[in-house]
Amino acid sequence: MTETKIALFPGSFDPYTIGHHDILMRALPLFDKVVIAIGINRNKKPYFPLEERLSSLQELYEGNKKIEIITYNTLTTDLAQTIGAQYIIRGVRNFSDYEYELTIADVNRKLNGIETVLFFSKPELSHVSSSIVRELHSFGKNITEYLPTKK
Repeated sequence: MTETKIALFPGSFDPYTIGHHDILMRALPLFDKVVIAIGINRNKKPYFPLEERLSSLQELYEGNKKIEIITYNTLTTDLAQTIGAQYIIRGVRNFSDYEYELTIADVNRKLNGIETVLFFSKPELSHVSSSIVRELHSFGKNITEYLPTKK
């Protein structure tokens, strides 16, 4: 019997940008299930409330049986082990991100036996980050072009 391939896609999803959506769409064919995990950092107040992040993700992926959406406030590798994920999905925007993510991937593999799958953002999406969208939103700018649309 073949083992179910489960991947964990952790992040703040604050807000959920088209870059995250693009990575998820490219990752889905590789796995049987992808768990989107919204990180909750008790030391940092998120710009977008958890309820807003959860509802937008649930609406966007409603009916997709390969996607599960949860929240977490623990180490990512601990969460991966708890849910049975063998892989962690990470997005990379530039070369310095890539070097950092390779180091983290090596640690995850050595300490926990969890593989990290890195996805480079498409060039046209690499400038879009949650922090940029958050800043535009705080100044009253229209951010809809940076958010994924429901099918």
